[in-house]
Amino acid sequence: MKNILPLVCIIAILLAGCNSSKKQLQKGNYDMAIAKAVKQLRKDPADVKQIEILERSYKVANDQDLERIRLLKTEGRANRWDDIYLAYKSLNDRQSLVKTVMPLDKNGQMIDFSYVDYIAEMVTAKKKAADFYFAHGNELMKNDTKESYRQAYYEFVRAKEYVGDYEGIDRKIDDSKLLGMSRVLVSIQNSSMIKFPKEFEQDLLALDLPRLNSEWVEYHTYRLNKNTKYDYYVDVNVKNIAVSPDQTMQKDTVIKKQVEDGFEYMLDRKGNVMKDTLGNDIKIKKYKTLQCAMIDTWQRKACQITGDIEVVQAYPEKVLKKDPIGAQAAFEHVSSRALGDTQALDARQLEKTKSNPVPFPTDIDMVVRCSESLKAAIRGAIQNNRSYIY
Repeated sequence: MKNILPLVCIIAILLAGCNSSKKQLQKGNYDMAIAKAVKQLRKDPADVKQIEILERSYKVANDQDLERIRLLKTEGRANRWDDIYLAYKSLNDRQSLVKTVMPLDKNGQMIDFSYVDYIAEMVTAKKKAADFYFAHGNELMKNDTKESYRQAYYEFVRAKEYVGDYEGIDRKIDDSKLLGMSRVLVSIQNSSMIKFPKEFEQDLLALDLPRLNSEWVEYHTYRLNKNTKYDYYVDVNVKNIAVSPDQTMQKDTVIKKQVEDGFEYMLDRKGNVMKDTLGNDIKIKKYKTLQCAMIDTWQRKACQITGDIEVVQAYPEKVLKKDPIGAQAAFEHVSSRALGDTQALDARQLEKTKSNPVPFPTDIDMVVRCSESLKAAIRGAIQNNRSYIY
C-alpha cells in the first residue's frame, strides 16, 4: 500500500498536467484552454502564466471564427448562414466567458479585451438561416416523398426555432409531419373453421401500440377514417384452430390400512391365560384391515392456434416478411371419489375426495384461453420486424 500511494499521486499529477490550459493550447483546443485558464484565474487573478495563455488562446480562437465568417460570407451560399450564426455565437459566448475575469493585472500591465457587439450580426444570420430553412422546406414539400416530407419538417422546425413568426409556419410543420408519417394497420384475418367472438379479436389487438410507435411510424388497429392511407399492413393470419375433444380418464387405486381391533389373551397349552413376570395377564393386540377404493378422474382438453404474420408494403404492394406464429392452452382438472371405508385414507387423500368433476370449457372458451400467449406472439413478431417499417 505504501508503494501504491506515491504512484497514484504521480499519475494524478500527470493527468492534471495533460488536461492543463497549456496542454490544451499546445493541442490547438483554444476554447478548452480559455475555459481552463479562466477557471484558474478566478482562483488566482495574478497568475501571469494563465493570463498569457488566455491572451494567446483568445486571439487565435477569435481570429479563426472571424476568418471562417469572412470565408462563408464570400462564398455567399444561402445554406451556410446557419454556420455563420454559430460562428458569431461562438465569438459572443467566448467574450462573455472572458469578461468574468476582466480586467487582469499582468506584472503591472492592465489587460482588458475590447468588447464587440455581435448581437446584430447574430440576429441577421439567424434570420437569413431561418429564411433558407423555410424556403428549403417548401421546396422539399414539392418532392412528394416520405423522406422529403420528413426533411421539410425538420427545416420548418429549425426555421421556427430561429425566428418563430413566419406566417403559417405551424401549419407547415403539422402538414409535413402528417405527410411524412408512415401508418401501419394491424388486423386479424381468421380463415380457420372456428369463428371467434369480436371481443376475442379486440383483446388480441390490445398490443400497447404506443410502445411500438416511433417518431415517424405509428401503428393502428382500426382505420381512423375512410380517407386515411396506410403505408404498411401487418396481417395476423389465423389459419388453423385445433381444439381437442373432451377427454376423461379414470384410475382406480385400492388403499389398505391395518388398524387395532381390540385384543385377546395369550393361552397356554391347557387353555389357561398366561401371566407375565409381574403376574399380569398377557394380552395380544388384534388388527383388522380397512380397505377403500380411490377413483381419480382426469378431465383434459387442449387448444392450439397456428398461422403466420405478414408485413406488407402498400405502395407498391409487396410482402416484406412472413413469420409463423402459434399459441396453445390446456385445461386439466382432477377429481376423486372414495368407495369403501374412508378411514383407510390419509389426510391428503381425504382432501382429494372433496373435489368433484367440473363442466368442460367450450371450444370458444379454449380459444379465448389462448389469447395471452397468442397476443405475446403477435407483439413479439411485430417487434422483431420493425426494421421493415420506416
